[in-house]
Amino acid sequence: MGTVESRQSLSQPISALTKSKAYKEPWRKTPWGGREELLTGLKAYVPRNADIEHVRILLDGPVGAGKSSFINSINNIFQNKTTSKALADSAMADQSFTITYKTHKIENRQTGLYYPFVFNDVMGFEKASGKGVHGDDLSKALTGHVKENHKFNPISPLTEGDRGYNDNPSSSDRAHCLVSLMPADKISLIDDDVVKKMRTIRLVARDLGIPQVVILTRVDLACPLVKKNLKEVYQSKYIKNMMKTCSIRLGVPVNCILPVKNYHEEIDLDKDMDVLLLRALKQIIDFGDDFLKEMAVPVLTITSVCTMSVTV
Repeated sequence: MGTVESRQSLSQPISALTKSKAYKEPWRKTPWGGREELLTGLKAYVPRNADIEHVRILLDGPVGAGKSSFINSINNIFQNKTTSKALADSAMADQSFTITYKTHKIENRQTGLYYPFVFNDVMGFEKASGKGVHGDDLSKALTGHVKENHKFNPISPLTEGDRGYNDNPSSSDRAHCLVSLMPADKISLIDDDVVKKMRTIRLVARDLGIPQVVILTRVDLACPLVKKNLKEVYQSKYIKNMMKTCSIRLGVPVNCILPVKNYHEEIDLDKDMDVLLLRALKQIIDFGDDFLKEMAVPVLTITSVCTMSVTV
C-alpha cells in the first residue's frame, strides 16, 4: 500500500504555484487547425494485415479514469454529435460501472459499415482485493480468450472451460494495442497497489509484443490554465509534470503519454477537444497497425529451419 509520504514525494515538485506557470512555447507541436485532416485520415485507415479485420484496442485504468467516456468521445467525433455508446458513470464513483466485456465499434454513417478499429472496455482497477478487474482476466483479454459479453467476477477470474472462455481465439480477437487511462487530477493520489496491478498487465503486454499507450484524462480539471484554454495543454508546466509523474509511476515513456479532455458535460462538439482526441487515436492506431504488420510476417518454425539446413 502506498504511504502518504510516498505519494507526496511524487507530487512534491508540483506546487499550487506551478499550476499558474506556463512555458513560452508549446513543448509538443499540435495541429490545432487540423481536425478535418486528422479525421479524414482515420476514416480512410485500412489495416496492413489483410488477415485481420480491425485493430482491437483494449482499455484499462483505475475506476473513474474515463475509459467509457473516451470511447464515447471518439464516437462523438465520428458521428458528428454527442452520443452514449459506452455507458459511463460519474468520475467520482468509487466502483467500476463496466462489468461485462463488450466490443464497441464505430459506425460509418455513410455506408452503415464499421471502421476497422474497435474498443474493448473492462472493469476498472481497484485497490482492495476482490474488487475491480482481476489481472488474470485482463491477461486473457490481451490474448483473445474472453468472449463477448462475459461478465467479470473480481473474486473468481475466468478459467478454461468456463462459458465466457474463448478456447480458440483468432488473430482479430486478441488485443493489438493496450491503452491505459489515467486521470491527470488524481495521478499522485492513486494507490500504489492499483499502479502495481497496471504495471503487471503492462509486463504481460510487453511479453506478448503488444504496443502500449497512456491517455491522460481530465487535464482541464487538473490545471486552471488548461481549463481556461485547452490549447495551452502543452504549455502548462503542471500538465507536463503530471505526464512525467505518470511516466515514473507506470514506466511508460513520455512520448507514449497523450493528454485529452473527454466529452462529459458538453452537448456540442469542440474542435480543440477533437484534435487532442483524434491525435491520440491516430497514435494508438499507428502503434496497433505496426503490430498487425508484424503479425503478418511469417515466422520460421524449428521444422522449417531444419528442413532448410538439410536442403542446404
